[in-house]
Amino acid sequence: MDITDERARFNMIQQQIRPWDVLDDRVLEAMAEIRREAFVPDAYQGLAYADIEIPIGEGACMLAPKVVGRMLQALDVQAGERVLEIGAGTGYVSACLHRLGGRVIGVEIDTALADEARARLAGLGLESIEIRTGDALSEPVEGGPFDVIAVTGSMPTEAALPLLQGQLAKGGRLFCIVGVEPVMEALLLTRVGERDVRREGLFETATLALKNAAEANAFEF
Repeated sequence: MDITDERARFNMIQQQIRPWDVLDDRVLEAMAEIRREAFVPDAYQGLAYADIEIPIGEGACMLAPKVVGRMLQALDVQAGERVLEIGAGTGYVSACLHRLGGRVIGVEIDTALADEARARLAGLGLESIEIRTGDALSEPVEGGPFDVIAVTGSMPTEAALPLLQGQLAKGGRLFCIVGVEPVMEALLLTRVGERDVRREGLFETATLALKNAAEANAFEF
């Protein structure tokens, strides 16, 4: 193990993630163990543990570590739960969700990124994580209902929320980021009954929108 990367991971936990109110020991341990550099393009290796979003090509990015931490803490993945990640990218969040005990299906709309995620996960011995190529914002994903759904890019509108909420098992949790720059809101939606969903605003942030996410209507004058 590269001692430089190990130190960088430690610093990421102590200086970025903990100060952002991520105090769940399971989440901190998972993020301390998963080698983030293994999912970062070669051109950005020196920034693998920086407090920034990292471009991964195809108009996509890796979420900042502190946002990943807050997401994982809110979703509270338990062993054996069925987990859907939308916007799998290079596979980092899928690996974290798996480390927390989830049975993970990651969906990535871009074929090249999906192939890359499979290769990177296989390189770490994580072949049990299933990466599919597809558009999870247009139709239900086979394998549901899901206990956890993590949407790892933003959605300008809430148009896809009914589709996503409909795939939650009772007690299931959905994390998503909704809105347009400069301010977007991270939400946690929890199915508490057959038709009832509890909605909680977590924090404000901003990140790239998922491909094919419904765009917000422009103002008309």
